[in-house]
Amino acid sequence: MADRLTLGLDFGTESVRALLVDLRGREHASAVAKYQHGQIIETLPGSPKKLPPLYALQHPQDWIDSAARATRRALRTAGAKATDVIGLGVDFTSCTMLPALRDGTPLCLVERFAREPLAWPKLWKHHGAQAQTERINRVARERGENFLARYGGAIGLEWFFPKMLETLEHAPRVFKAAEVWLEAGDWFVWQLVGGDATTLPRSTCQAGYKGMWSADGGYPSEDFLRALHPDFTRVVKDKMPGRLLAPGVSAGGLSVAMAKRLGLREGTPVSAAIIDAHAGVPGAGAAEPGTFVMVLGTSSCHMLNSVEERFVPGVAGIVRDGILPGFVGYETGQAAVGDAFDWLRRLAGQRDLRLLSQQAAALAPGADGVLCLDWLNGCRTPLMDGSLTGAFTGLTLHHTPAHLYRALLEASAFGVRWIVDLLREHGVPVNRFVATGGLPHHNPLVVEVYADVLGAPITVHPCKNGPALGAAILGALAAGAFPSPNAAIRAMATARSASVVKPQRSHRSAYDELYIRYRELASHFSSP
Repeated sequence: MADRLTLGLDFGTESVRALLVDLRGREHASAVAKYQHGQIIETLPGSPKKLPPLYALQHPQDWIDSAARATRRALRTAGAKATDVIGLGVDFTSCTMLPALRDGTPLCLVERFAREPLAWPKLWKHHGAQAQTERINRVARERGENFLARYGGAIGLEWFFPKMLETLEHAPRVFKAAEVWLEAGDWFVWQLVGGDATTLPRSTCQAGYKGMWSADGGYPSEDFLRALHPDFTRVVKDKMPGRLLAPGVSAGGLSVAMAKRLGLREGTPVSAAIIDAHAGVPGAGAAEPGTFVMVLGTSSCHMLNSVEERFVPGVAGIVRDGILPGFVGYETGQAAVGDAFDWLRRLAGQRDLRLLSQQAAALAPGADGVLCLDWLNGCRTPLMDGSLTGAFTGLTLHHTPAHLYRALLEASAFGVRWIVDLLREHGVPVNRFVATGGLPHHNPLVVEVYADVLGAPITVHPCKNGPALGAAILGALAAGAFPSPNAAIRAMATARSASVVKPQRSHRSAYDELYIRYRELASHFSSP
């Protein structure tokens, strides 16, 4: 094979995708392998005992087994040899995390802990640490901890430290036995490259956005951790060894054992991990600062790289080197997007959204008086409150499901506009919009409404596997194939066949007025 290839491994909630691309970004093969155990939400493997509510766990062996199957299948499809692959990148759900021994063995695979739920990896959507999250936020506010400013004033329920503290308080035997706590993405990269726990590669992306770490201040202080729980004081020093690496920096070469499992060459450079949604930034061709990348799916993550570091209230993560080396990465998001649309579809008794979309597209802005508040799964940015609920107002007997759907689309777009306004008001430039993920490709009306509400064109990147492509780009950087992230992204993810959705000028004044009403409705429903 004349073309050198890079491999992107994209770990989702149910499966892993292996994507092989060349250094011009051309896809040679893609393969998906499901996890044998999927999401563990009812019972542990081999146990009849029901798990507590809000638990969501995974089996770590699934990650290795599925990655091996997907990689070998992709190599066969591409007709590629192990020597054709020059680098490997990994993106992973976050915060999915686990306790392990110092040799990397997950604690759940140690026989005496196999029946302990909190010894298993906690999936990102595990919501068992509500009380611990509330305490972390309360104590941090009382102490005036500086790290809160990087997260818009609140730590999230799904993050790293709440889940550790949950284990300490609900399964102290597990907490005591855990020698290493780490993100699943970091664990997988560690398994790929091997080595001692003291040098295990931790991603600045995962640490910065979900682990309360910064390049300037490190992790929270021992004084703060002691204030949370006396036995939590030395958790960073004693149970979080490793070195911090930015995505795209080489974590090491593929070990002999893992090279054999994956069908690749020993020593193949492996990039430090990145959060799955954040991999969509390089995957969407966003090489320059000021590009607002909307990864639109079940929920939405919006990412932006900037040369400016500004602490913006309500923005969930502001991390230097968090997405790409050399930039300050901003993360925002909306908790219900694609799943909210699907909820309305089911409520309306429709098999799919096509008919609703056709009917909604025929309606004028404002959905004939129906206004929606899109907090059907709480509000991420800017209010960081999972307890908030959604609403529809202005309903009459003549309204149809299409009116509700149009109003829900518009509300989702108003939420994005609020986020963009917030960034700009605090000195963070937003110059360009790119949409990626599943929704823009199979639901174009979403992008049309977003463009109208934002009053700006939106580029829809043609790649349907944006995070996997982003991971592959990081693999190329780890291999030294490009002199900079900018060069790699321009070569491998330039959207040569991208479509651009332009706003309809005739809709601007109507949406400006509706946006004001949306903000008034949000103020009413978020007031105590």
